[in-house]
Amino acid sequence: MRVISRSTLTRFVETLAGKKDAVAVRTALESWFHETERAAWRNSQDIKRAYSTASIVGAERVVFNIKGNSYRLITSIDYQRQTLFIKWIGSHKDYDSIDARTVEYGHQTYQNRPRSR
Repeated sequence: MRVISRSTLTRFVETLAGKKDAVAVRTALESWFHETERAAWRNSQDIKRAYSTASIVGAERVVFNIKGNSYRLITSIDYQRQTLFIKWIGSHKDYDSIDARTVEYGHQTYQNRPRSR
């Protein structure tokens, strides 16, 4: 599975600098990323076999629980092209204020920041 884009995860972790769970979140996201890169999911049932706590919220939308459900990662998956698009990531509290079925990349301030080089 090709993940678009890892930099979204990196930028999100940067926003947690100085918080007590920053290292745990980074570790959880790195693990999720590497597992997803090696995956060859053909449908939502394949995802549920690998991640039983994932929520299927539409034909292409999947919400992954990160760090024991403290954070949520919303994705859109094109199974035919084996491509996963990261749409949104945030705390469970912030997740409760959005619509997982329609949220699009760029909804969060950190996603619009220029990339550091």
